[in-house]
Amino acid sequence: MMILLFIILMLLVFGKLLFLAFRATWGIAKILLTFILLPAVIVVMALGGLITFAIPILIIIGVITVLCSICGK
Repeated sequence: MMILLFIILMLLVFGKLLFLAFRATWGIAKILLTFILLPAVIVVMALGGLITFAIPILIIIGVITVLCSICGK
């Protein structure tokens, strides 16, 4: 009986830690994608001659940013 109680409590504790780890990883991934990967991709596109694709992507991202700041998200 004590072993069953120990297993249940252990799963609760480590389950919460696992959930916290996933949330932290998702936050770090969003930061990396937003501040490093996306600007690098747009700069590479512009330098590679794909400015006709880079500008609309930049405009769409700008509109989404403005709408999110207005909505308060």
